[in-house]
Formats: sequence, structure tokens, C-alpha cells
Amino acid sequence: MPTQEWIEACETEDIDAEDVIRFDFGNRTFAIYRSEKSEFFATDGFCTHEKIHLADGLVMGDVIECPKHNGRFNYMTGEPKKKPACKLLTTYPVKVENGKVWIKLEA
Repeated sequence: MPTQEWIEACETEDIDAEDVIRFDFGNRTFAIYRSEKSEFFATDGFCTHEKIHLADGLVMGDVIECPKHNGRFNYMTGEPKKKPACKLLTTYPVKVENGKVWIKLEA
């Protein structure tokens, strides 16, 4: 059975409200988001339509728009919102402690 561990992704001040940054860990890549209410979220880094990194996309409310074909996902739930994105985007649990953003990964 896989174990889970919390990984420090960034400082809270590294991400502006309604923005996204890239976080690489090992051979994996993620997108870390800060909502307009300063809540933090994490998803796989690549769009499920093509391997384009979402950190280069546009955050609008609770949606991330892929920079290549304008597919959209709800970054809180991973739900695709606009084609060509049609496959669920993987999301990860997030916690904030002492000004740091942590994501929970299976090890």
C-alpha cells in the first residue's frame, strides 16, 4: 500500500492572489494555485489534453486556462470546464503551516 507524505512546495508569499506557479519534485511537476480568498490548491502540472504546463496559463476565479488550446479546468476539483480539456485533472491535498505551502503526495 502506498504511503503518503507532505512535501514543502513554496512560501505563501511566492504566489499572488489569483495566480499559479510551477513546482517540480523529483521527476514530477505540479501547479500550485492561490485563490482570490488566499486559499491554496495543487494539481498535476500538465494539461490533460496535451503536455503543456498549466503554470503558464491564466487563472480566472477558480479556473485555470491552458496557454496552448485554451482548455479550462476548475483547479479546486480538477473538473474540465472547456474543451479541448475533457479528462479530469489530478488534484492534491494542500495545507499551509508557518507561511509555507505543503502538498500531500503518495510515496
